[in-house]
Amino acid sequence: MAAKIKKGDRVVVLTGKDKGKSGSVLEVHPKDDRAVVQGINLIRRHTKQSAEREAGIYTREAPIHMSNLALADPKDGKPTRVGFEIKDGVKTRVAKRSGEAING
Repeated sequence: MAAKIKKGDRVVVLTGKDKGKSGSVLEVHPKDDRAVVQGINLIRRHTKQSAEREAGIYTREAPIHMSNLALADPKDGKPTRVGFEIKDGVKTRVAKRSGEAING
């Protein structure tokens, strides 16, 4: 099945501590059904000093489940579902809310 959310897409968080926030997808893990979104689901990691890095507390994005994400409509940025259309033999993703084609 074709991917509804891909790397580089703008998404909106539907549930959880970051509900309502939006960001760009940095990574997609299809086997786990999760995605890493810029600025969303931030975790703080306490690390010991090693040969490669200094000790400290680092903040980074953790993966979030795809069911908690919705693609942002290209027209108004609100959450939308994704549909597919075939035009001239090319399958494209389409926003159900506005009917606009999603680039990518």
